[in-house]
Amino acid sequence: MTQDELVLQLMQRLDEPAARYSELDLYYGGHQPLAFLSPEAKIALGNRFGVMASNIPRLAVTALAERLRITGFTGDAGLWTDWIRNDLDQTSGVAHREALLLGDSYVIVWADQFGHPKVTVESAKQVAVQLDPGTRQITAAIKRWETKTTTEAVLYLPDRIVRLRANQTGATTIGFHTVDTIANPLGVVPVVALRNSDRILDDYGVSEIDDLKPLVDALNKSLADMMVTSEYVGRPRRWATGIELAEEPVLDADGNPVETINGEPVMEEVNPIPEGHRAMISENDQAKFGQLQAADLTGYEASVRVILGQIMAVSTLPAHYVGVFTDNPASADALRAAEASLTARAEARQATFGRSWEQVARLMIAVRDGRDPSLIDDIRVQWADAATRSVAQEADAVVKLFQAGLLPRAYALSKLGYPDDEIAKIDAATPRAVPDAA
Repeated sequence: MTQDELVLQLMQRLDEPAARYSELDLYYGGHQPLAFLSPEAKIALGNRFGVMASNIPRLAVTALAERLRITGFTGDAGLWTDWIRNDLDQTSGVAHREALLLGDSYVIVWADQFGHPKVTVESAKQVAVQLDPGTRQITAAIKRWETKTTTEAVLYLPDRIVRLRANQTGATTIGFHTVDTIANPLGVVPVVALRNSDRILDDYGVSEIDDLKPLVDALNKSLADMMVTSEYVGRPRRWATGIELAEEPVLDADGNPVETINGEPVMEEVNPIPEGHRAMISENDQAKFGQLQAADLTGYEASVRVILGQIMAVSTLPAHYVGVFTDNPASADALRAAEASLTARAEARQATFGRSWEQVARLMIAVRDGRDPSLIDDIRVQWADAATRSVAQEADAVVKLFQAGLLPRAYALSKLGYPDDEIAKIDAATPRAVPDAA
């Protein structure tokens, strides 16, 4: 396969999921259109309730992403310093959210002008990769972005990095010419994919909100119906009999009376008692007043609860995350038990993303030390506990294990959530007379 054919293939792969990504962005932002509406209802409502959306998709993504926090690495003492230098303590969370939302995100590792590792988090909207069918390893990757007048791209190959440019804008796939080519001393494609999928044969990752979209559409429909009902029949309608209707002239757009052919003003009958008046008065002794029964909205509440139950089952979001509360507040233990499924899902994502971050770490070490990344195999990522535990409980458990000699000092501090750089500062500031459990 020639370079031009490879570029065209990668560009087509980059554009293929564009419509899907756009739809996922709409759901993540809470801007998706209302679904399950009849044609008559769409005409009647117009755009008045187009913003009625309960943004459960963003909650489902952030609830997982906030439990995916990297605290350090084992196997290389200087790796965490490079990690902080690249702001990955912050941008790694962006990579997790992108992967949870779109199904894929990417990390590119190279060297800066001083020879230090340079790591950037990339969106699946700009990066596409080619996988070896046998090893499932990345054999080629491309990144594309636009300027005001051109479309820029970079082709990443195991032996070289090629800078490309097309003198046009838009999602172009052709017309690229080579601007620059540099050698790739790493011997591997310096692009790592974070794929949110438990099936290795999938061509693309799976979004956390794919299963939620029809349920969220149903929830928004029930909420919109409830708002429409509240607007039109939620307030009791009043009625009156035995009162003569008043007549008023029909006015045109300029406020002038509309006249007939004979020059007489066109009159229309109107309610003599404006709807906004709190008191209704009539001199007619035959007049009667009353009001209709207000609409009962409990049916909509039941519908919302049923749909929220399905949302909780699919997303593993606990009840207190989606606003379902009981009269008696739940205890701390009950809340942790309710979050058990969400914690298990987060731990599964830690295992999935952990392999990718370890590959990023190996590339960073290879750039820094000039080593072959395939020979670096002793790097392990450390995650913060995905479970919700109080600081007092966690500290009490770790201190007891440390005092019993079951945990070394550095590992105990890591269990408490301290990153590697803070552990080093604590060790430097602590008198050596303090015993360190072996």
